[in-house]
Amino acid sequence: MVQAHDRTSLSLAVSSKMLDAGRSNSAAAETEIPAQHRPLGADPLSDVLGTVKLTGAMFFLVDASFPWGVAVPPARAFSSIILPRAQHIVSYHIILKGSGWAGIPNVTSTSFEAGDVLVLPHGDPYSMLSEPDQQPEFDTDATMDFFRAMAAGRLPFVAREGGGCEPRCEFVCGFLGCDMQPFNPLLSTLPRLLRIKRSHNGREGLLSSLIDLTLAEARRARIGGGSIRMRLSELIFVEVMRRYLERLPAHETGWLSGLRDPQIGKVLIMLHQQPAYPWTLNELASRACMSRAALAARFTHLVGHAPMQYLTLWRMQIAARLLGDSSMKVAAVGREIGYESEAAFSRAFRKTVGVSPAAWRSPYIG
Repeated sequence: MVQAHDRTSLSLAVSSKMLDAGRSNSAAAETEIPAQHRPLGADPLSDVLGTVKLTGAMFFLVDASFPWGVAVPPARAFSSIILPRAQHIVSYHIILKGSGWAGIPNVTSTSFEAGDVLVLPHGDPYSMLSEPDQQPEFDTDATMDFFRAMAAGRLPFVAREGGGCEPRCEFVCGFLGCDMQPFNPLLSTLPRLLRIKRSHNGREGLLSSLIDLTLAEARRARIGGGSIRMRLSELIFVEVMRRYLERLPAHETGWLSGLRDPQIGKVLIMLHQQPAYPWTLNELASRACMSRAALAARFTHLVGHAPMQYLTLWRMQIAARLLGDSSMKVAAVGREIGYESEAAFSRAFRKTVGVSPAAWRSPYIG
């Protein structure tokens, strides 16, 4: 019944093909179900990334010479510059050469080195520095001016900064737009500053290939190059999230940990595959071969929401996407996610989201 919310963006459609191709030499790839034959909702990560409208916003390369440093303001300060219609901006940085320090003021700081990936999923202000505690060459005002010029196309893809001395540092800066409201289960469980360390077994694989493709495209002035780089930046972020999922410690909690858990992951797949189905805790527990109490406790511990609460939140995220992106009537949107009457859907939507379906839709119409 529910199909509209499973229509992912072009980037994710391409992502599915490229990600599968990148694993063609592994044993896992030999047994993987081809994307075109995979049941809808059987890949909740792609499901979430498609439904929260992941969109490339800005992407460039920094070539920094010592000493160097930049302070970045909160994402809400520059989101209107780089992607005006985005609810939220995610920043990520891929370190190609050298080392440095990244930090959120008064919250956390970490060193980084070539091969690392840094993700700032919550829109915090942050700094990238050649040495800890130094004064940045670019303060937040200068960074805002830079973003304005870059978004307007007045700057080259490679941005050079710093004092002109060794050692040098090169890193890719990516900024993505996405929805955070009413429910983004992926970003809500990520840490404030995420560092994914480089692999020491030489298995960088697909991520390196995507970065190489992006840099090669940037060096060729061709029509449509900016659009291609934006799509590639989305693919890079998807692969970064997959690497994070693969390296999560066993004790970690959060939506991705739930996705990795054999039983809870199965429940998440069922909820995403058939969100309009009249699920009960009894049926979910039976299909997961667990007791009601065990399922409720483990699901809540890992995911952060009880199973039926998660289902409601996910249904409302689907509804919010349909209300914003389609001309479907409110009653039809409600039926699409399992509500038989418009009144019941409207009550549930207002209770969960805080506004009526019509009020949520009005900014998109205007």
